[in-house]
Amino acid sequence: MSTTVGQYCIYVSDIEASIRFYTDLIGLVLQGRTEIEGVHEAHLAADAGGGRLQLAQRYEGGKPIEHGFALWKTYMNVDDCAAVHDRVVAAGFVSTMAPTRLDRWPVTVAFVEDPDGYTIELIERHDP
Repeated sequence: MSTTVGQYCIYVSDIEASIRFYTDLIGLVLQGRTEIEGVHEAHLAADAGGGRLQLAQRYEGGKPIEHGFALWKTYMNVDDCAAVHDRVVAAGFVSTMAPTRLDRWPVTVAFVEDPDGYTIELIERHDP
């Protein structure tokens, strides 16, 4: 039996704003929503391959997200790192690193923050 990462879930303060960020700007697809006791959930995925991202907003709302030290960054594989980065910045979100081609690996990376300040690493892979 092989093991893969199916999905992970993060708390967000405004589920609609987070859905727009991850679908309109990053390029994930909203696959569905679930309402469970005390929580709104949205399930997002890439249109081809990869795992899923689940967003959860507590009904009580209004509380800031406490990041702590458990989650450092989330990787998002993209076809055009510069274009996605520029789209995120043009929408008013923070960039913490502009797109940079790395010599060590055949990738271009950039770092942005989502609506709740989670660090998102955008990765564009290049043929070696």
